[in-house]
Amino acid sequence: MHASRGTQKRSAGLGLALLSAFAFGGSGVAAKPLIEAGLDPLHVVWLRVAGAALIMLPVAWRHRSLVRERPALLAGFGLFAVAGVQACYFAAISRIPVGVALLVEYLAPALVLGWVRFVQRRPVTRAAALGVVLAVGGLACVVEVWAGLSFDALGLLLALGAACCQVGYFVLSDHGGQEAKGRDGGSVEPPPPLGVIAYGLIVGALVLTVVARPWGMDWSLLGGTAGMNGTGVPAWVLLGWIVLIATVLAYGTGVVSVRMLSPQVAGVVACLEAVIATVLAWVLLGEHLSAPQLIGGFVVLTGAFIAQSSAPKPPSGPVAAGAGAAAAAAESELSAGRASH
Repeated sequence: MHASRGTQKRSAGLGLALLSAFAFGGSGVAAKPLIEAGLDPLHVVWLRVAGAALIMLPVAWRHRSLVRERPALLAGFGLFAVAGVQACYFAAISRIPVGVALLVEYLAPALVLGWVRFVQRRPVTRAAALGVVLAVGGLACVVEVWAGLSFDALGLLLALGAACCQVGYFVLSDHGGQEAKGRDGGSVEPPPPLGVIAYGLIVGALVLTVVARPWGMDWSLLGGTAGMNGTGVPAWVLLGWIVLIATVLAYGTGVVSVRMLSPQVAGVVACLEAVIATVLAWVLLGEHLSAPQLIGGFVVLTGAFIAQSSAPKPPSGPVAAGAGAAAAAAESELSAGRASH
């Protein structure tokens, strides 16, 4: 009986994780036509984050004690996981293909491993190191280095900036989780993940309001159409997809899936986001990748898979598992599959 319930729970969790990956993967495909229609990438990010923040206000009010208990975590989530990642990613896809931008962003596990090894000066597992080698080698194929970087250099730097913001979030969450203590010296329960997401969106919206200056946006563009591979789509439909599906639904299903599975398993399923985004961009935007780029993308995801699935050592030991350890620590604290898109 219990085994049957466990199987059903895992199946439901996998379904939700796949739904979350699909929802996240569609964000760039919906955002790029709006950017090409004339909206500034920062304005699109602001509309996404501000809209989702409004929807999540009731959740934020319910968990208002987090403002007092975990201000650093909320600020870090808003700055890195919301404002930083999304601003860099949307700016990147305005210059390079969606699939390429997302694959570059998947260097985050390798960068976290570099933080652990060279900044914290802790040894890492061979499996995690192999994941880094594969991810970097695959990225070389994605950007076609033999052709002298066939993509816009600034676009690639922006995508790398999105990866760095993810690293900052993982490191912050790992550090915050280790030092969280109550007033009596005891440990504090991990914060409610939906509460952290809600306040992260609010913080991100406030930061982006200052940076993006939405009062200068051409609001009339939202009443027009945006071209999607030759087909006109109402701009408000694309914006609704970005806010409701690619943000609220994506984060919500990601939270539930991790609770039903585990951070490691949900993180591995999340790698499908890059595949989904690439396929959707291919079908809906006509962004075709060459055979070497597709092979390189597969190698990048394989490297990310190995790095994220490298089980961390017990806390008493001095060895860190690299990207998998930091990402698992972050995801365990928030019970959220990832911090991007």
